[in-house]
Amino acid sequence: MDLLTTYVGNFIMIAVGALLIYLAIKKGYEPLLLVPIGFGAILVNIPYGELMEVGGFLRYLYDYGILTELLPILVFIGIGAMIDFGPLFERPWVLLITIPAHLGIPLTMLLALSLGFGPGEAASIGIIGAMDGPTAIYVTSKYAPDLLGPVAVSAYAYISMVPILQVPASKLLLSRKERLTRMEYKEGVYPRTLKIVFPILVTVIIGIIAPKGIPLIGALMFGNFLKECGVVERLSRAAQNELSNVVTLLLGITIGGTMIAEKFINIATLIVFALGLFAFFADLACGLLAAKLAYYLTGGKINPLIGATGISAFPMAARTAHLIARQEDPDNWILMHAIAANTGGQITSVIAGAIVLSLLPIHFGL
Repeated sequence: MDLLTTYVGNFIMIAVGALLIYLAIKKGYEPLLLVPIGFGAILVNIPYGELMEVGGFLRYLYDYGILTELLPILVFIGIGAMIDFGPLFERPWVLLITIPAHLGIPLTMLLALSLGFGPGEAASIGIIGAMDGPTAIYVTSKYAPDLLGPVAVSAYAYISMVPILQVPASKLLLSRKERLTRMEYKEGVYPRTLKIVFPILVTVIIGIIAPKGIPLIGALMFGNFLKECGVVERLSRAAQNELSNVVTLLLGITIGGTMIAEKFINIATLIVFALGLFAFFADLACGLLAAKLAYYLTGGKINPLIGATGISAFPMAARTAHLIARQEDPDNWILMHAIAANTGGQITSVIAGAIVLSLLPIHFGL
């Protein structure tokens, strides 16, 4: 009976892996991640394959890529090399919107604690609200490795569905008049040296405030520094392309390898998915309401739709906010404002992860 149950669980997880691949191919949901994750889930659940046992290649990738935190950090180098902070420099005030857009993290942590999860598990579940897959993987690998599969799959699955969640949240919390708001666009002027100094400055400041987060923020800003310093174009291109592609592939298939039936099919996994969904909606709601407040404080000069872009789902959230605005008014262009907030949200999400990493050992002795 136990053997039959095991086989049934294996084939359920193989079906889950196939579903992830279907969503990636047919619906276009984060294919660069869901394809390797889905295939990894299929591989690891083939009976007697033992790919996550000692000597299995997925076990090697997990031990030396995830437990050492190497793969998530390398992903951040690639992400940093792709980001242009120019729109944020032109309108730095949008950073004020990105802070409340991450309140879903502490709210979800408190909810997880109330449901009986330990501090490390609660932090790992709450960080799903950062809407940043590598940050969620990094934190979970340190404090709740048994939840790595559910947390990672939850994070990436919901990130891929940002448009599906963002559209109803925006229309529920904002009136049509607010969504029709036009924002004045002016191309800001800032010194070229700011792009070079910024990644160094952010690394030092955040490193002092939340030193446990230096691997995350440091890798992100190092990648950006490669792009902006202007003298290592080959390294910048390698970080954006070869490094990002290889690491994303290895990270995805390794995360899929953690989706073993006996560890994945349980009530805790379902609760993690439910809490992850709560974290996403809480982030979107808090960001929209913060931008709605800014709309009234500025006399209607800020379109509250950009509040939903203060998260880390870049550039999907910004593009979705812009499309919602254009559906209401085809001549309304808020893309650059949304991109600025979304870029700021990328920084804020990493800072949130750094704060969680720094505070947990202090308050819970982890």
